[in-house]
Amino acid sequence: MKIGVTQIILGRYSLDETLELCGSAGYEALELVFSDGGDPDVNMSDDEIRQVRGRCDAAGVEIGSSIAQYADRGNFLSLNSNDRGQGVMCLARSIEIAHVLGIDAVLLHPGQLTSEGTYEQAWDLMLGAIRDLTPLAEEKDVSVGIENVWNKFLLSPREMAAFVDAVGSPRVGTYVDTANMMAYGFPEHWIRGLGSRIVRVHFKDFSRSEHRFVDLMDGDTDWPAVMAELRAVGYGSPVIHEVSGSREAQIETARRMRKIVAM
Repeated sequence: MKIGVTQIILGRYSLDETLELCGSAGYEALELVFSDGGDPDVNMSDDEIRQVRGRCDAAGVEIGSSIAQYADRGNFLSLNSNDRGQGVMCLARSIEIAHVLGIDAVLLHPGQLTSEGTYEQAWDLMLGAIRDLTPLAEEKDVSVGIENVWNKFLLSPREMAAFVDAVGSPRVGTYVDTANMMAYGFPEHWIRGLGSRIVRVHFKDFSRSEHRFVDLMDGDTDWPAVMAELRAVGYGSPVIHEVSGSREAQIETARRMRKIVAM
């Protein structure tokens, strides 16, 4: 199982700096973030996107997944149609970019649930929006991984599985974050319950007593159980860490990831 890092936590690292880090730390995979004014940029032409792929290939780094986001990322859970529409636009662009890159997975942060309306309304609105995008995902052979995030929505593996199954497309699944449920659950339960619905995995760790994210292997995650469950469900794609820190910390995180995947 390849180990990787996401640009989400690398701040203003350029793509060249990111690839240099991958080489120094031994990361084999990378999650690219295409953003407004970023490197790479969400408004790149197809040729420029292919050049990004070429630079990663030349560095020997697999693009494990990607995300595209405009300055306004939108919110699939909002009652406001403009907010949902912006989320749809970001996800559609994610799918299009992934297709040009020649990769098969994108990350989706659904947005935040608010007190407005009802839980059922948020469910139905997001479900409708995702269903509208499934023809594009299927046409482009790109899987959308809905991440379990701290947004008060899809709070159990059964609920996440029910939502994915309700979409009804083989190109919509879940992007499991191993720490985002730790305050109220266990990542091994999520992996076991979601099985083949898992598109990609983010590695993080969490201290329950301190109620905060911590460096990998410094928290309460049962890593042998996590790895056993990933293997049991047949997961073989890269695992991407989402742990911020200095360049030295990123190198140390890679070392810890190698220990974890060897468990």
